Amino acid sequence: MLLIAKELLGKLLVTNKDGIITSGRIVECEAYAGAPDRASHAFGGKITKRNNVMYEAGGLAYVYLCYGIHHLFNVVTHVRGTPHAILIRSAEPVKGIETMLYRTGKKQLDSSLTRGPGNVSKALGISTSDTGLSLTGKTIFLADDGFEYPKKDVQASPRIGVDYAGADALLPYRFYIRGNRFVSGRPK
Repeated sequence: MLLIAKELLGKLLVTNKDGIITSGRIVECEAYAGAPDRASHAFGGKITKRNNVMYEAGGLAYVYLCYGIHHLFNVVTHVRGTPHAILIRSAEPVKGIETMLYRTGKKQLDSSLTRGPGNVSKALGISTSDTGLSLTGKTIFLADDGFEYPKKDVQASPRIGVDYAGADALLPYRFYIRGNRFVSGRPK
């Protein structure tokens, strides 16, 4: 799971909604380790209508609503029955920037367009209705165009916004590209 999270950095998250393609290069993500991880929606082996896709085989989208307004996109990453997922926190816009601006109501491109997990989903047109989609399909997918960030720029820190998870909140499960203006938060 941690290796996959690191390897997602630099990959493209692409959406094809109504024939309109948008994409962003992943610059920040957080890993969640299922049942033993107090920050995970599957902590303690909990299965709900919302998180049941986490228990499917990897390669599916898990999108949930946060605070009733933000759609947060995750990649399910393990074998069936092991609920690991990686939250995509930030992406650098690549394709379809005009569409992203329209979807977010912004007038011009700045770092806030896709900084933060709610902004990534809004800009790319991702919503909870996308939960369960295969990430090898045509609607939402991950692409590798051969681009790689220098290893020295890949950093780790504790996750953001999971203080309720006690010691698990301190795990260095957040990965980001140092110095990238689209990264959502400063390391602790």
